[in-house]
Amino acid sequence: MPWLFGERIILREYRKADLEYMRKWRNNPEITNNLSDIFLFPHTENNTETYLNSMLEGRENHKGFVIAHKDTEEYIGQVDLFNLDWKNRVADLGIVIGVKELLGKGYGTEAILVLQEFVFNRMNLNRLQLDVHAFNERAIRSYIKCGFKEEGRSRERFYIHGEYVDSIHMSILKSEYTQKEN
Repeated sequence: MPWLFGERIILREYRKADLEYMRKWRNNPEITNNLSDIFLFPHTENNTETYLNSMLEGRENHKGFVIAHKDTEEYIGQVDLFNLDWKNRVADLGIVIGVKELLGKGYGTEAILVLQEFVFNRMNLNRLQLDVHAFNERAIRSYIKCGFKEEGRSRERFYIHGEYVDSIHMSILKSEYTQKEN
């Protein structure tokens, strides 16, 4: 995939050097508590390296980009497209900002906006969708800023820190993205 440019970031390919950055957040509960249950158990260095190698070799069943500083190309996080459905023109979005000090600084929002242009205008997808924990207010604000709309809620879908929490399903359609652009 080609590099995609934002104001402060680029979306670039995965690199072997990203392993050390990925390891810094893979077992950090401040970051992983907002992600899927695949982070319920600790990830070994081998787990992370296996994932990275699968992305480098194109073995993974999804496509993705590293979110990196525009000037230094240094790793900030990842944004990936899962469950690509070419017939129906749909993909699921997954994103993580892996540098704790950069959380809440707008890097995720910028990465999603850059990715949306690619998804809708170059890949010709019609729908981008995601699921988010209801307590993840920072992410929800970002998704709304990027034009996502809440479509539904799975009540008490996840058990996290002693309580059941809702999962919110959100999406943006190509027509909504095009209207937002104009």
